Amino acid sequence: MEAEDFCLEYVDAHGKPHRGPLEVTWSARFEDGMPVRGLSSFKGQRNFTGWYWAATGAVHVGFESWVERDHLMRLDFDPQVSAMVSQPFRLSWRVEGRRRRVEHTPDYFVRRTDGSGLVIDVRPDERIEPEDVAKFAATAVACARVGWDFQRCGVMGPVLMANLRWLSGYRHPRVMRESVADRLRAAFAVERGLLEGAQVVGDPVAVLPVLYHLLWRQELAVELETTLLSAASSVRPGRTVREVVTSDGVPSAAAVGW
Repeated sequence: MEAEDFCLEYVDAHGKPHRGPLEVTWSARFEDGMPVRGLSSFKGQRNFTGWYWAATGAVHVGFESWVERDHLMRLDFDPQVSAMVSQPFRLSWRVEGRRRRVEHTPDYFVRRTDGSGLVIDVRPDERIEPEDVAKFAATAVACARVGWDFQRCGVMGPVLMANLRWLSGYRHPRVMRESVADRLRAAFAVERGLLEGAQVVGDPVAVLPVLYHLLWRQELAVELETTLLSAASSVRPGRTVREVVTSDGVPSAAAVGW
C-alpha cells in the first residue's frame, strides 16, 4: 500500500462530513467531532451497546460491548489521556487485485496530554478472523505514516477490570468533598491500610466515597492489577494534580499527571 492509498472520512463537531487523503485529514481534531457511524441496536443482539460518561472531558463516549466499555474506563483512568471519541473516522484503502476499496472504522481515537494520537481497536483474541488481522495491520500502517500509535486490545485482566469498575463508580466530581480530601491526603502521607486511613479521618460511610474518588484521580495510589481492593489494601501518596484542557479550551484539574 502506498501512502496515497489511504483515505479518511470523519464528521466534525457541526455534523459536517469530510473526506480526503490521510496525509491531508490526519491533523483534524477528531476528539471534538462526532462518531462517523451510530451504535447499532436490534432485537436479539448479543453484544451490549451504550454510552459511558467519561470524567475526562465530562462527555459521553459510545461503546459496542462490555469489553469496549471496560477499556473506556481504563482510558478514563489514564492520566495521560486528555480526550477520546468512539467511531472517530472511517479508513479506506486499495488492495492489489481488488477493485473495491477496503474500509475499516476503528473503535476509538485517543488524544494524549502531549498532543499525540492513539488509535484503538477492541476485539477479544478468540473473535479475530483473518479479515480482521488484515484490517488491523493496514490500520497500523496508516497510523505509523502520520505518527499515531495503534493498539489492538483484547479482554482486560480480571483483577484490574474489577478494580476499575469499582473506582469508576466514584469518578464524578460530585463525590468530592475538599475538606475530607485534605484530611485524607494528610492521613495517607505515609503508606497505610485503606480502611485504617479512612477511620483516622472519620466515619468510613462518609469518608470512603471521597477516598475512592482520590484513588480514581490518582492523587492517592493503590495496587490495582494484582489484588482486589479491600479494607487492607495499602494506600500511598499519588501524583500531583495536573490541568487538562477540555474541548472548549477551559483548563480543568479533573485528572492527575505523572
